[in-house]
Amino acid sequence: MREVGDVVSFEDGRLVVACGTVGELGDSVAIAGVCLTVVEKGGGRLVFDVVPETLSRVKPFAGPVNVEPALRAGDPLGGHQVQGHVDGVGEVVSLDREGDGVRVRIEPAVELLRYCVEKGSVTVDGVSLTVAAVDETGFEVALIPHTLAETTLSRLSAGDNVNLETDVLAKYVERLLPGTMRP
Repeated sequence: MREVGDVVSFEDGRLVVACGTVGELGDSVAIAGVCLTVVEKGGGRLVFDVVPETLSRVKPFAGPVNVEPALRAGDPLGGHQVQGHVDGVGEVVSLDREGDGVRVRIEPAVELLRYCVEKGSVTVDGVSLTVAAVDETGFEVALIPHTLAETTLSRLSAGDNVNLETDVLAKYVERLLPGTMRP
């Protein structure tokens, strides 16, 4: 996650975000974890077209959002491998202080939970995190002070919805196993 931007407007599939990220036309930029293409730029704003397929999988665009430009060849890979392809939405059910950090419990749809494993990766609103615990109804992530200070995750409350991207490698493994091919 590179910075926090602000949704200026979202009307008729056109999303306008104020941010410091310098994007060129055609660049991919993740907004709240959603990979979108820059269609206009200027005045400290990036503009994106959002299609119905995307809207069917994500929470509404509003308020502050995490902004992350796409990794370019040769850039250092400093975290988990994520694509900005949101799988669905989960609900924050609890937040508990742990020292200087916060442990957050999220309950996603069961079809997403199948791809969550302890110490595996998950992306929450565009922030790549390590799964700290998982059970039959949800998973937990531990947020360190730096993550809380630099992302929108410090604003979470119980009952909030978050965009989730699960581990792409788990999806490929499932698809390749005999008898598990899913469309």
